[in-house]
Amino acid sequence: MLKQTRKLLHLLLGTALVSLFLFAGSATAKSEDITFSETASELMINALEPESDKHFLKQLYTQLFYIPIWIKKDKPSRVSQELFDIIRADRSLEKTTDLYQNMLALEEEMHQLYAYPSSIVQKVNWEFKMSQLYEEYANYVLYGSINWGALQARLSNLRVSAITAGWITYKPDNSPLKVAENAILMGSLKKAFAEAEPNKYHYKALRKALDRYIDIKENGGWPHIDLKGVLKPGRSHPSVPTIRERLLITGDYIPCDESEENNRYDKCLKEAVIRFQKRNGLSAKGIIGKNTLKALNKTVEERIAIIKINLDRIKWLHERPDNRHIIINIPDYRLYYEENGELKMTMKVIVGKRKNPTPIFSNRVKSVVLNPYWNVPKSIIQKEMIPKLLRNPHAMAGQGIDIYTGWGSDAKKVSGGSVNWAQYRYSKTVPFRFAQRPGNKNALGRIKFLFPNQFHVYMHDTPTKHLFKRDKRSYSHGCIRLEKPKLMMETIASFNPSLELDKANKILKSKKNTYFSLENTIPIDVVYLTAWVDYDGKLQFRDDVYKYDELMIASVRKW
Repeated sequence: MLKQTRKLLHLLLGTALVSLFLFAGSATAKSEDITFSETASELMINALEPESDKHFLKQLYTQLFYIPIWIKKDKPSRVSQELFDIIRADRSLEKTTDLYQNMLALEEEMHQLYAYPSSIVQKVNWEFKMSQLYEEYANYVLYGSINWGALQARLSNLRVSAITAGWITYKPDNSPLKVAENAILMGSLKKAFAEAEPNKYHYKALRKALDRYIDIKENGGWPHIDLKGVLKPGRSHPSVPTIRERLLITGDYIPCDESEENNRYDKCLKEAVIRFQKRNGLSAKGIIGKNTLKALNKTVEERIAIIKINLDRIKWLHERPDNRHIIINIPDYRLYYEENGELKMTMKVIVGKRKNPTPIFSNRVKSVVLNPYWNVPKSIIQKEMIPKLLRNPHAMAGQGIDIYTGWGSDAKKVSGGSVNWAQYRYSKTVPFRFAQRPGNKNALGRIKFLFPNQFHVYMHDTPTKHLFKRDKRSYSHGCIRLEKPKLMMETIASFNPSLELDKANKILKSKKNTYFSLENTIPIDVVYLTAWVDYDGKLQFRDDVYKYDELMIASVRKW
């Protein structure tokens, strides 16, 4: 009895909320509107009764108690015009798309439907079409245009070239049904869509940047720069005014009194070029060479496509409720540590080569290892270690790498010359463990940060410190090498009392392999963003180091 009473109360409350949403801002609904709505509901129930419970229209109208959303007796509901206005105002949606054209057709059909006599059946048919339009637009807004299935297939195809690439997506929590429910609770479809936007990775700022670039496109874009060779500050060249105009359009060039704005590459323009170079991850010395020229000559259409694809990537990244967060952006070769959305620490990183790409995924840092052993992966043993052993049986000993007969505690150490390594060069299994001892030569350096994952990658120190001086830093086999591992350890220790820094620093002076489990784990997200807005509000672009932009753009949904 109590269960039935609750169900009835839910039905009455739901009906009241839906009615309030549909008739808000108008006088109390007329009796003929109520009668019309009741008749329409019966038609809708009968029409959808044969459909599967998974059918979107059936799910939507079950949630809305089969009250029509878009139609009234003598005029469309205010929500109909709100949906049209939302779609028309969305500048990310090309006007040539079927979705946009369908919106225009339904708007015209609405005018015809209410300008001339029409039956309730015709209105209900239009009601269903509007809900399908809503579903398609909500899918566009919530999930974006990336064909993730096609991407996974393309990544799998890379294995033919011996490239094992991984990209784990996290489906957005919101759905068209949830947005519809929130619209009723908020009394506004526009507010519900705004509420559904991601709050992470400065998504809203990047969305505004897209509108700015669309403005630039509509105003004619920017000029192409004709320049051969290298242009250094202080020199004169006919292309200088064009470069100045190009940078003025994107806000990099700020006019100054010292500039005569002629053909001379002056200090004012140099500062603009440096701003541009920093925003594009280029060597920021103000010298315009082939890489800077290539970035300058990217068309506004190309930039818009890149911004769009990155907006859609953000939608499928992990939504983090934690107030602490580690982000590693592969194309940026950089780690960011933030608290409550504010940047607290950043450092350079080295990521995987294109042949050994660092995977995109999320997890939590759960432990810190001091003076780690490096257990060499099978792929590296076969591709790199065995060829060395075939040339020199003592090659591993020179690198501080011990060879064991297996992984168990009873495994015995063997010498490099006691095994016929040729038989394992291309075999499916290698029944030996290669372990590099702790020390300054260890490939993992002195500190390792573990976040368990299917890819067996982690963050770690490195003896190859000189590589951090380079702008492009894709040199690893997939793991993430840290520029400042001690700073990372100190940051984690600040909220993990068990990781005592004095004790840890003493251990690091020895070769004692030591594990620290973290009581306060921290989320870590390895992402792939080639366009984003940074913590200072500046739009950033980076090279497509793994060519994932190309793979995605080649198969985006056209809507």
